[in-house]
Amino acid sequence: MAPQDATPPVIAPAADGMDTTTLTVLTYNIEGLGWPARSGRAPSLRQIGDRLSALRAQGRGPDVILFQEMFSGPAKSAVAATGYPAIVAGPRRTTRARGVTTEPLPGRSDIKRGEVGMHLTGSGLAIASRYPIIHVDMHAYGRRSCAGIDCLANKGVALARISIPCVPTPIDIYDTHMNSRGASRAPAHRNLEAHDRQSLEASAFIDRTHDDAYPVIFGGDFNMRHSEPRWENFSRYQSFDLVHRVCADRASGCDVQMSWDGDEPWMDTQDLQFFWPGDQVSIRPIRVEAMFDGGKSGPELSDHDGFLVTYQLSWSRPASSAGTC
Repeated sequence: MAPQDATPPVIAPAADGMDTTTLTVLTYNIEGLGWPARSGRAPSLRQIGDRLSALRAQGRGPDVILFQEMFSGPAKSAVAATGYPAIVAGPRRTTRARGVTTEPLPGRSDIKRGEVGMHLTGSGLAIASRYPIIHVDMHAYGRRSCAGIDCLANKGVALARISIPCVPTPIDIYDTHMNSRGASRAPAHRNLEAHDRQSLEASAFIDRTHDDAYPVIFGGDFNMRHSEPRWENFSRYQSFDLVHRVCADRASGCDVQMSWDGDEPWMDTQDLQFFWPGDQVSIRPIRVEAMFDGGKSGPELSDHDGFLVTYQLSWSRPASSAGTC
């Protein structure tokens, strides 16, 4: 997508000399596993692509979508069918892991649970944007950083740097899908260590590729639901603000259009988004809602709901712009 082909967003001048706009980001695990892990998924996946395409055409679709589990042919077709003008995929089956540990995981590997030393598919990651993607990078997690059947996929993390017309700097957006727990069929101590290593690798990749001058959004399926040990390990490496934690504070001004139970709603989901401001452009979540959860946004089409965050971007208005783009 050429930068000149992008439609500018609505820029709202504020009384304090700031300009603002919004950016909506959806993270969505589309359950795109192929046979024999899943069967009969093609109709639902087709609906996902068609519904997102219709929303985009109506101007009501998310600005950016972070997909996970784009493994099967119908899943890849669904992502393409959304019609977003800029789409990039994450690590492929043959993408090599670099700068990773060679130390074996605790315990013994088992070929019966997929720890065969080879990948059968890529990461399943894709990032779709209505704005130009001006830079792409990716990292595949190491072969010693996975446990159980998760090792059959070349999981990792992907970066898409997007350029929004009128916004002073690009936005760095990362997408990941991390090692599962029980679904991996690996012993708890083994899948926990794999998740810890992936958390470290993701943090190192972001440190290496992110420009601190730009705001950053880090989303995906983190597989940390109901796991204090995973959260503790992950938090050692990441200092970004968590959308759930910010929006759970009523004083934040974030409009929560979801049903959250308890004081720590982030513990009840795998699907998360983190964020951090840039030097010139600040960022904060102002609305969170579910998509494809059986409500107004559409039927349940995956074993995950979509998690949609509306961010407000703010920056000092140049004296010469007078509030115009």
